[in-house]
Amino acid sequence: MPRRSRANPIRQLLDLGVAVPQVVGQRLLRMAAAGASPGVRDRRELAAMVLEKQTASVQSWMAMWLESARLQQQWAWTWWQGGAMPVLSLAGAGRAWEQILGRGLAPIRHKAMANARRLSRQAQRSR
Repeated sequence: MPRRSRANPIRQLLDLGVAVPQVVGQRLLRMAAAGASPGVRDRRELAAMVLEKQTASVQSWMAMWLESARLQQQWAWTWWQGGAMPVLSLAGAGRAWEQILGRGLAPIRHKAMANARRLSRQAQRSR
């Protein structure tokens, strides 16, 4: 059985709950400091902000789709080998949804955590 390297969805949501306010706060401070005429670095950061959200969203949906397809193949293979329809327990269905959610949260969490680290380093350097 492969080792699970990804954090569970609860942990990922907790990480997002910490990282997202940090990122939003740093970016709002940066926008407020730039004022009506942002510089080149500020415009680059704003453009990257939009692009990273689009990219993470697509990666998230793709990961959830692939995980659900993998689980469906696993279910079909079990059904094919057993010759009878396997009974899907509530616990098994819950674990399947948890796996799908975990795969979908991973790209978003990864980007939010990376942004929190990067922006906090930039804020420390500018002080």
